[in-house]
Amino acid sequence: MPTYGNRNEIPLHEKWDLSDIYADLSDWEKDCQSIEQMSAKLNEFDGEIIDGQSLYQYLTQREKLSFHFNKVYAYAMLMVDENTREAMSQSYLDRAKQLSVKISSATSFFMPFLLGLDKETLEGYFTAEEKLEYFAEDIWDSFRYKKHVLSKEKEELLSQLGEALSAPGHTFGMINNADIKFGEVTGENGERIELTRGLYAKLIEDEDRDKRREAYKAYYQPYLQLKNSIASTLAAAIKNNVTLAKIRQYPSALEKALFGDNVPREVYENLIKTTKKHISTLHQYTIIRKEKLDLKEIRQYDMSVPLVSGVKQVIPYEEAYDIMLKALAPLGVEYCSILKEFKDARYIDVRETPGKRSGAYNLGVYGVHPYILLNHQDDLDSLFTLVHECGHGVHSRLSSEHQPQITARYSIFVAEVASTVNEVLLINYLLHNEKDPDHRKHLLNHFIDQFKGTYFTQVMFAEFEMKTHEMAEQGLPLNVEVFNQTYGALFREYNGDEIIFDDEVKYGWSRIPHFYRPFYVYKYATGFASAIHLATKILEDDQTTIQTYLAFLKSGSSEDPLELLKKTGVDLTTPYPIENALKRFGDLIEEFSSI
Repeated sequence: MPTYGNRNEIPLHEKWDLSDIYADLSDWEKDCQSIEQMSAKLNEFDGEIIDGQSLYQYLTQREKLSFHFNKVYAYAMLMVDENTREAMSQSYLDRAKQLSVKISSATSFFMPFLLGLDKETLEGYFTAEEKLEYFAEDIWDSFRYKKHVLSKEKEELLSQLGEALSAPGHTFGMINNADIKFGEVTGENGERIELTRGLYAKLIEDEDRDKRREAYKAYYQPYLQLKNSIASTLAAAIKNNVTLAKIRQYPSALEKALFGDNVPREVYENLIKTTKKHISTLHQYTIIRKEKLDLKEIRQYDMSVPLVSGVKQVIPYEEAYDIMLKALAPLGVEYCSILKEFKDARYIDVRETPGKRSGAYNLGVYGVHPYILLNHQDDLDSLFTLVHECGHGVHSRLSSEHQPQITARYSIFVAEVASTVNEVLLINYLLHNEKDPDHRKHLLNHFIDQFKGTYFTQVMFAEFEMKTHEMAEQGLPLNVEVFNQTYGALFREYNGDEIIFDDEVKYGWSRIPHFYRPFYVYKYATGFASAIHLATKILEDDQTTIQTYLAFLKSGSSEDPLELLKKTGVDLTTPYPIENALKRFGDLIEEFSSI
């Protein structure tokens, strides 16, 4: 794998082309100045929206401003991510953030105005101005919140309390990212080195069990030391969610969180209930792990180490791209031609360099095209990451091409469907073409562990959130003991009785940032289950599914996410998609154990 000291050493075709957004910085600066002027003009509408025509004028100008701001912000963010050490790029991003504040200030009057209208008045606006129909779905979706809006005085008070109410999440972020120190572990040459999250992710998969145990203990040590502070922070976050739900007259905190996507509570509960009904296959995998690792007892630090050793493959980027095109061929010529364009037209930033943002992502820029950041390492994980992010990229591209700006951005609820469909198609392609038993076992192990982390673990987290919020709604105390007991019982229920509990296991709740974004993690699981169903049908060459799936990718947020999925044959209001995904997991376990 090539290594690069800076971006200048990387071949041009492996770097994204930001000139597609702005030819140079002078064009970016012109848009910044235009945004400031447009923000001032939008602010002039405060108190002046009196009929359908003025409402249409405001919404049209706001959308135009949004188009330019999204380009300004994306350009600055992408420059920063090329090299986070570059001070000049950071100054551009700071400028964009300042513009965001100005826009928020200039448009802050609108939602209180809209929700202060009665339904008849708003309907009158639409009757008087036919052009408003373009904004109808967005406006009426916002209007749904009217019954949960308080008086103007109370809304202003809640707005002033916003920073205080978000303090628990902010405090945990400071603890988790700035204050926690993991201590030292033993390095390869016997020296003592400081443990980092990146190093932990590597060591927890080490074949040496002593190294895994040492890393595990060191990683959890600061969380145990800060257990009371973190418990207090999490309890405050949960109680804030419950209190806000009551104030806004939602039946529960869960239903408040589901309201935005128009998802009924039954979908959430069905996910948990159906998963637990079929949990025995996950228990079986724990037993298989114990046997394959030849352990007398299995512990949590044994749950991530690969079960097949000595099969690491080198997959150069060019080869990875070719594999992706072959694996995704069942999606058709249109889909694969878009993928080829991603590479040829330089939508992707491929290589790792000092200072470049870590990880991977897709950023859709409406009116331009998607941009994909990678840190490609020429291995199997990087191949899956490429396929995953290109799934997001094609989703962004097709939605932008086939939807107006107002409905082009898809919901987080469906975001992981496109990426996971690609991963399932990839694993099936690799397994179909791999004859070596060890390599097949390695591929199966990779997908099983991905399934476990993206699906089962997230469902367990979702149930923990539901249980702890219900306790708060009943006025029950939330503290270290309650969190430990709840999390520990769920961990046992999901992972089975074979696993031996170290004391650290029950403190798993203390390290999860997503718990400060309430009822979010279940979307990973529903998206994964949906993708399993779709990929299975696609591999069967079900032309109806292929066509409805491509139509789904072109739909953006033109309808509620559940309705968009129903058109592909996935109905998450029923147990079937979950049961189908769990059957697929059972098949993977059976094949893995039989090799």
